[in-house]
Amino acid sequence: MKIAEVKELSNQEIIERIDGEKEKLSQLKLNHSISPLDNPNQIKEVRKTIARLNTELRAREMKQN
Repeated sequence: MKIAEVKELSNQEIIERIDGEKEKLSQLKLNHSISPLDNPNQIKEVRKTIARLNTELRAREMKQN
């Protein structure tokens, strides 16, 4: 997910996406510990997506104050 796509989302949608991505990350980690993933870079990409979402959410909070 690109930062331009994140900026188009509402605060509630960002929070929902963060929850979904965290669940996806934990599932990927579990699957990777059991048997190696075909593409272990998926874990890194999901972590970066979570960071992008959190960054945008925090920027909006700072802008309000």
